[in-house]
Amino acid sequence: MPAPDFSALAVGDLVAERSFPITRDSLVRYAGASGDFNPIHYRDDVAAEVGLPGVLAHGMLTMGLAVQPVVDWAGDPGRVADYQVRFTRPVIVDPQGGALVTVVAKVGQLDEAASVARIDLTVKVGDDTVLGKAQVRVALG
Repeated sequence: MPAPDFSALAVGDLVAERSFPITRDSLVRYAGASGDFNPIHYRDDVAAEVGLPGVLAHGMLTMGLAVQPVVDWAGDPGRVADYQVRFTRPVIVDPQGGALVTVVAKVGQLDEAASVARIDLTVKVGDDTVLGKAQVRVALG
């Protein structure tokens, strides 16, 4: 896929927006794929024993979902030069309702010399920001 036109970008531009439902089934599938079978990701009793408010989504699952809209926008995962986040709040996955992770991706900075766009992500569940300082550097040259 062709890269987005770097010269057409401006700081503040919205490049992607998407929501991802996470269910307990999602957590089981992710555990199988990742090999992370920590019971805080599927057992309410264990989560409660260690002081958590409920079963939590895997951090790497949340991080992976958050970057996907940028990968889709960039057209090639190889264009992602760097991706960093801070985990600010856990994603609690309700047994019936699950959780809905929303991602808004905007241009935060443009490096004209390198044709690299820094895409800033706002990642929330409800009103709570779950990933802070989430930034993706995308090489578009």
